Amino acid sequence: MYRYDEFDHTLVAERIATFRRQVQRRLSGDLTEDQFKPLRLMNGLYLQLHAYMLRVNIPYGCLSARQLRQLAYIARRYDRNFGHFTTRQNIQYNWIRLDETPDVLAALAEVEMNAMQSSGNCVRNITADQYAGRARDEVEDPRPWCELIRQWSILHPEFSYLPRKFKIAVSGAPVDRAAVKFHDVGLYLRRNADGVVGFEVIAGGGQGRLPYVGHTIRDWLPKEDLLSYLEAILRIYNLGGRRDNPQKARIKVQVNALGPDEFRRLVDEEWAQIRRSALLAVPRAEIERIAAYFADPAWEVLADDPVAVTRQRGVDPGFDDWYRANVVAHRTPGYAIVNLSLKAPGIAPGDLTADQMDKVADLADRFSIGELRVSHRQNLVFPDVRQGDLPALWQELRALSLATPNIGQLTDIIACPGLDFCSLANARAIPVAQDLSRHFGDAAVLQDVGELTINISGCMNACGHHHVGNIGILGVEKNGQEFYQLTLGGSSGEDASLGDRLGRSISAADVPPAIDAIVARYRALRLADERFLDTYRRVGIEPFKEAVYGARAREVA
Repeated sequence: MYRYDEFDHTLVAERIATFRRQVQRRLSGDLTEDQFKPLRLMNGLYLQLHAYMLRVNIPYGCLSARQLRQLAYIARRYDRNFGHFTTRQNIQYNWIRLDETPDVLAALAEVEMNAMQSSGNCVRNITADQYAGRARDEVEDPRPWCELIRQWSILHPEFSYLPRKFKIAVSGAPVDRAAVKFHDVGLYLRRNADGVVGFEVIAGGGQGRLPYVGHTIRDWLPKEDLLSYLEAILRIYNLGGRRDNPQKARIKVQVNALGPDEFRRLVDEEWAQIRRSALLAVPRAEIERIAAYFADPAWEVLADDPVAVTRQRGVDPGFDDWYRANVVAHRTPGYAIVNLSLKAPGIAPGDLTADQMDKVADLADRFSIGELRVSHRQNLVFPDVRQGDLPALWQELRALSLATPNIGQLTDIIACPGLDFCSLANARAIPVAQDLSRHFGDAAVLQDVGELTINISGCMNACGHHHVGNIGILGVEKNGQEFYQLTLGGSSGEDASLGDRLGRSISAADVPPAIDAIVARYRALRLADERFLDTYRRVGIEPFKEAVYGARAREVA
């Protein structure tokens, strides 16, 4: 994992000291809330429905056991004993006191963590594939490049006050596990015709009120040109992005208004000017220096598929269910990638208590060489588990309610905090997710249904990524009451698509029966080995509309 150097330590310490003075001025009344707002946002602090919320960066989703123990301490000391993992591989604390916020930031700095630029109109936390460096299908580890982008973008003087927030994701695998096409800029590590690895550059993706799938604006970019090309993109956005309307201020609006070809032309013109100077060329020595922090651990020489695991799978259906759903092939023989589901029946998706954090940290030391990851689907990952340890780890995770066998399945639900916490929300998201996880809790049913994602947002800002769920659920308000609108056919993968609206909104009580009807229709219509998404794309929306609303209601739905 990356470790802070002297520049990181100095920068974070000075930032905390500055923010401590700003908080004191706010508490004394020297700063109004309007004056204080941009200052707190640049330090990850939001004012939500009931209290302040602090969003903490977990760069490219990587955590050490030591860092997780500190997050547990913060949850106990400064919050209400839990944290919430988000779709940007961050953790949020929902009950932070303003006067204690600088102390929380100081506690984070002790373990080389911070909340800088986790909010505000700047480049946010850089995200990546949660299996980075371990996936068997990977072209190249994206984490060194994520770290390079992080260092370049932190407090960048030209891009600290953009028209709107800016999100970047990087993936090194052909299977997109990072929702790359729904970012302001998405980067895929690709091999060109000569076998040289570079970047496919995608721009203009995003969700919210105006959702778009990103456009490829460069098929292949040499590695040494990464920062200069990103600088060109951000300059074109910073100069031409709208500042008169927050709903139309994201780069996705600019790209899609100009068209990808014209946007590409503008970027290339700016890039030609930037490249006249070598200041932003990435030196090979620098990327090698950063990459050294991500060197492979000292894996043992082991064989795949140990007898103990095969035997356990044969005699214990519960272990077999978990193995098939939550265990992923590792690139090194004898090891496995293990997903820890934060989606047990009735649990708020993404939540973890302080006690669970401490115990997971202990398990990471014992079973995963002291490292874990956060996925954009609000789960955790142990990247380096010996296959022979899987039965013992499963038992430990079951005791913590972290072994639900549902990764990528119907109850592996993404949900935003919704109206339980957020002042922007129209409806609650967490209770709907809890109802669905209880309703579809049978492992045999989940396995039969197979790959099917449900994403829930409490408003059109789409923090729950409802646009790209195979089934999306959007909370809306009607005459002071909470209703939910369903969409079908979304995907955040390499086959990216936006969901289609199914029909009129329904009550919270009607959501589980509606999902029941959709799933039943899918099971009746699917061909062999078809995912839900495949069936939907083949047959279209009408069979599902009829299943939910009935033949007569379909016409007015």
